[in-house]
Amino acid sequence: MNYNAPLSVNLRLMKEQDYLQRFIFEQLGLRGEWVRLHKSWEDCRRNLGFASSDVEALFGQAMAASVLLSATIKFNGSLILQAQGEGALKAVVAQCTHDKKIRGWVRNDKEVPKGNIQQMLGQGHLAITIESDIADPYQGIVSLDEKTLSENLQNYFTQSEQLNTRLWLFADKHFAAGLLLQEVPDRKLSPLDWERISILADTVTQEEMMTLDSEEMLYRLFNEEEVKVYDPEAVQFGCTCSRQKTASTLLALGRSELELILSEQDLISVGCQFCGEQFEFDKVDVENLLQNPDAGFPGSTSRH
Repeated sequence: MNYNAPLSVNLRLMKEQDYLQRFIFEQLGLRGEWVRLHKSWEDCRRNLGFASSDVEALFGQAMAASVLLSATIKFNGSLILQAQGEGALKAVVAQCTHDKKIRGWVRNDKEVPKGNIQQMLGQGHLAITIESDIADPYQGIVSLDEKTLSENLQNYFTQSEQLNTRLWLFADKHFAAGLLLQEVPDRKLSPLDWERISILADTVTQEEMMTLDSEEMLYRLFNEEEVKVYDPEAVQFGCTCSRQKTASTLLALGRSELELILSEQDLISVGCQFCGEQFEFDKVDVENLLQNPDAGFPGSTSRH
């Protein structure tokens, strides 16, 4: 196996969790990615309530998938994966930025039937949205026709990108991990090569994804192939909420709606669904916002 990793690889990072590892089969026109999340996954799930372990596992798989998908494109912005349906599990949202900061949330009833993604979400769809700093948002949507998140994502790439793509996704209370294989655009990938590499990757287990480092994993799966490994990329939890952004959202409601709310309660409290932080606005804050919408809020009244 040919590990042509640059000398600048951070060996300490390689032994830790929370990083993305890219690799490529240069002779085949096939690329891959490996990710394992630990602290960032715990940070994502800390303020969320899960109706069942199956919901928690699906959310973890979505978080791992968002990192893998964001690494398949070149952009400055964020990729948002959203599975939405009419069942007891209403929505699962995972977001990853170009610099590998992740966050997400789930919305579910108190009781969600155990089972696959279709049983939990019911009739629904899967949407991938790319928000770029220099271009209009792009969104691709596929229906939830398959029983697993990975299979539905594979359908998305088949329908939207016309690229052979396979994903293996795993999650529990401590780790969220994933493996992706995808043909390189504008390269002629042999069907036999694609089948061979896919069969090798199909032997991966959840235990191995949770315990082996990326190079150990790649060697176990592809030790007879020529694989080039790139520098690892750190992944961390990151929320972009702020008092100013929350104030802008309130401003959009208009004076009459805000005054109606304040007539029933002393404070308007708005919580971030990603990190759980609460931003509070009293009558003085709201009036100042309405009178001076561009003045901003230099101070920060918030609580966790």
